[in-house]
Amino acid sequence: MPTGVALRDARERLFDAAERVLLRDGPNALTSRAVTAEAGCAKGVLHRHFPDFDAFLAELVLDRVARMDGRTATLRESAGTGTVAGNLVEALTDLFGSIALTVLNLIAARDNLRARLRQAGVTGVPVLAEAAGMIASYLAAERGHGRIAADADVDTLALTLIGAGHLLFAGREGAPPEAEAVHKVVATVVGGVVRDA
Repeated sequence: MPTGVALRDARERLFDAAERVLLRDGPNALTSRAVTAEAGCAKGVLHRHFPDFDAFLAELVLDRVARMDGRTATLRESAGTGTVAGNLVEALTDLFGSIALTVLNLIAARDNLRARLRQAGVTGVPVLAEAAGMIASYLAAERGHGRIAADADVDTLALTLIGAGHLLFAGREGAPPEAEAVHKVVATVVGGVVRDA
């Protein structure tokens, strides 16, 4: 692409390109050259918007984490409909079937990225921490509907579901677990507190 050509939404275009590279080739293939080639722009475009590649990666992670707000709202709005286990299975499958696992691998693979995220005030493991909050929010809403026991510890249940879901989906190389396997995990974790049919 010739230099001097303005790109609309350059940041988003670069983020989307990085996501495609991550999903297709994994975190080790993610370089500034790979991202700009995938985005179809000059390498200087990335450096015009970000001080360095680690800053770009930190912003990418933060952007993808911020997108979880929509998932959280959608899941919370499903409270009182369907079944608790069915809603949780769908949420975990959507979460871990998306870019989430690849972002986690990226964070694990890059020390400088973890340092940048800490500097940005991120605590815990990005994506997993937000996912646990999403599940806890949903379970609290279900508790309000009387479909979860009033004394249920929704925060611990959420952490358990996210940890189990992560282990269930990780390392599968594009072959997600069977829905029955996800349902079994969910039913085991929440079976003692669910009050719906």
